[in-house]
Order: sequence, then structure tokens, then C-alpha cells
Amino acid sequence: MVIGSPSCRRIGDLRWLVLAPHPDDETLGAGALIAEASRAGCLAGLVYLTDGSGSHRSPGDRNGRLVSTRRREAAGAVFRLSGSRKVAPLHLGWKDAAPAPPESSAFGLAARRLAALCRRRQVDALAVTALHEPHCDHAAAARLAYAVQALAKRRLLVAEYLVWGGAFERGTHRTVRTIPMPAGKRRHALRAHRSQLTGVLGPGFRLPAERVRMPAADTLYMRRSP
Repeated sequence: MVIGSPSCRRIGDLRWLVLAPHPDDETLGAGALIAEASRAGCLAGLVYLTDGSGSHRSPGDRNGRLVSTRRREAAGAVFRLSGSRKVAPLHLGWKDAAPAPPESSAFGLAARRLAALCRRRQVDALAVTALHEPHCDHAAAARLAYAVQALAKRRLLVAEYLVWGGAFERGTHRTVRTIPMPAGKRRHALRAHRSQLTGVLGPGFRLPAERVRMPAADTLYMRRSP
């Protein structure tokens, strides 16, 4: 699929940085994009906003185990999607379900850090969860992406993807679709997130069964110019 402004290149020809609020969002919402960009040698990296610690109630020292487990799962999923370990995921480490407000120093520091990363890695496009998604971390990730866009000092496209959100308002965004993934590849990546699918870490969040049936392609949404 060809993208229009800013560069009129194919998705796989843009250098993409993917921003995911939690480990597993990368697979659910941007797995096909990660696969396509990696195949084209244009995956600049993947950034996780939070530590993922809100998925289970982990008393005391078990919280460290949960965070480290989710990091390992994320690395496994990204490898299954991309087929490469060349670009290790970056973890910002925000507390799950407690995102930094846009006016805070932590938010500003993260925005400047990612803007510098975009300049160093010559990122053309940033993929992020949609601003209207109901989870606070998903909305915060989108706000951070647009802050990075404003600071990047280079032309940077922001494309939103859906995990839990509904359709966008008609006419506000243009859409593009990635190349479909091979059958079963996204499910294979999702299975790396065992803590979200099974009771391996005890009682906690379980991804609903209907979400395991994922489409082969991703749809990306870009704001239309006023």
C-alpha cells in the first residue's frame, strides 16, 4: 500500500518506530507493520511505554518478576514478528495505568528522548495506539507520539493503530493497510505473551478469546491536514 504525504513511499520503505503502551499491544495492533518493515530492513525500533505491571496483582517482590517476565515475552514476540534480534526493544518503564501527564517533567523527558532517537535512527514514521482508545496508557502513548512529532526536527509521520478502540470519526483520518502476514505468524507471536494468555503468573488479566483471532493485515490511520 502506498502512503501519500509526506514521502509517497510504500509502508515498507519508510523507517518505522513502533510505540506500544504494553507488551502484547505491538502484536495485537502493529504486528503486520513490524513484520513488513523488518522484512524491508526499515524497522527502526520498538518502544514500550509502561512496565506492564498492572496485568497481575503481584505483592511484594513478585512485582519485579512480573516486569522481567513481560520484558522477556515482549522480546520473544518481536523476534517472532520481525525474524531479527538486531533492534532490542526500548522500555520507558512508566508505571502501568499511571501515565505521566503531558505537563510533567517525566513526559517532557520521554518526548525529548524519543525525538532524539528518531533523529539518530532517521525515523520517517511513528506508529502508536489511537488517541481515542479507552485505556489511559494507550491515549498517553498517542499524546507522547504527537509530542515527539513536534520536537523531532525532521518530517515525521504519526500513524495510529487500534487495539481496543472503535472506529475513527468519518473524514478525520486517511487509512492505509499493510501487506497481510503469513497465516499463523501473528498468533505465533502472541503466544510469546504467556502471562496474558494463561495462568503462568497466577490470577490476573486474560486476553479475551475473540482477540486471539487477529486479522492478517494492520490498518493505520493518519490525521488529515486541516
